[in-house]
Amino acid sequence: MQELARQHSMVLIVPMYEQEQAGVYYNTAAVIDADGKYLGKYRKTHIPQVKGFWEKFYFRPGNLGYPIFETAVGKVGVYICYDRHFPEGARMLGLHGAELVFIPSATSRGLSMHLWDIEQRSHAIANGYFVGTINRVGIEQEFGPNDYYGSSYFCDPRGSYVGDKASDKNEELIVRDLKMDLIQEVRQTWQFYRDRRPELYGDITAL
Repeated sequence: MQELARQHSMVLIVPMYEQEQAGVYYNTAAVIDADGKYLGKYRKTHIPQVKGFWEKFYFRPGNLGYPIFETAVGKVGVYICYDRHFPEGARMLGLHGAELVFIPSATSRGLSMHLWDIEQRSHAIANGYFVGTINRVGIEQEFGPNDYYGSSYFCDPRGSYVGDKASDKNEELIVRDLKMDLIQEVRQTWQFYRDRRPELYGDITAL
């Protein structure tokens, strides 16, 4: 992956099944810069335990916090799949300086499908950054069957789609030009960071 990043001058977000040691596993994404340099990793924070996704049986919760990676395309953060249901981590990425957050996912049709277009665009709006959200597509029989609905997309800090969403049935590569100057424009319009009241939010971690 590092060689591919270097060859194509492309920043890569690389999801992987990480074994830290025997019996200790994380759902992890490595971040590789456009020159092929490995910048670090994010470990999925929130671990689901629902039908078809019994992840607490094999993954540990992430323990690296919410790092931001200085890349050739800007300050990149990563959130993984089930994480997207939790606004707290999305806000932490923004507070740490994220300009572009990638959210790789393997999400099947059913309970959370209607949230796909709501939550991640909401993260972009609330935090004034771009989101690139990627979902697996196709049918997996072994543990389901699970019908993954694709529909990957980019959205801007206003929550608007950048181009069309990807197919919900077929593999597809989407390429989008992101106007990064829009971040400051939006953050100057909506002062969601300036007007925070963190001194009143203590109950979030106390409850």
